Amino acid sequence: MKQQTFFDLIEKLQSNLQKKLPREKAHQIMEALSAEYLTLKPTEKTRKSAVLMLLYPINDEIYFPLILRNSYDGFHSNEIGFPGGRFEETDENLIQTALREAKEEIGIEPDEVKILGTITKIYIGPSDFSVLPVVGYLPHRPNFKPDSREVQQIFDLKLDYFSDSNNLGFGEINIPGDMVTTPYYKVEGHKVWGATAKIIVELLSVLKL
Repeated sequence: MKQQTFFDLIEKLQSNLQKKLPREKAHQIMEALSAEYLTLKPTEKTRKSAVLMLLYPINDEIYFPLILRNSYDGFHSNEIGFPGGRFEETDENLIQTALREAKEEIGIEPDEVKILGTITKIYIGPSDFSVLPVVGYLPHRPNFKPDSREVQQIFDLKLDYFSDSNNLGFGEINIPGDMVTTPYYKVEGHKVWGATAKIIVELLSVLKL
């Protein structure tokens, strides 16, 4: 069987993003088993936000960046996640939000990114954000320019890495005011969990449609 190239997979992903998404069925794989925030629901005051899952080839395989955020007084201090942030009134839509934030945080030029589509919105109870994951790609690895005010480190991560059960862990994670018992991905000594892990597992599921 012919090995699928990066662009074969991108074409397949773009097509599959138009189909019925796996949604919460995929998210459940990485859902916390115990946390106080599991009872929280979005309200009319919930803030809109978006993140960018930016795909690019290294050795003809799909990679994407995750960032380690700086320390600050908030729920997502020192967490690993996708570049992204809250919707601003000057943003035309949430796709533009994701592109703007990626430029601010890791130096990606919005007009160079080819948007493939979006996957299922995720509610983050502790910070009361509704997050739209936006999927795009570049035909080459970008020259990252991290914003030192927000980003400690950028990780180049192969998508296939997250298909290997050996890279899964399970345990307790402290967040302000709560102790979370949850599955997570192990990434270079860090734990990737919550909304970020759910986005990754849903994208893997979309590729299998």
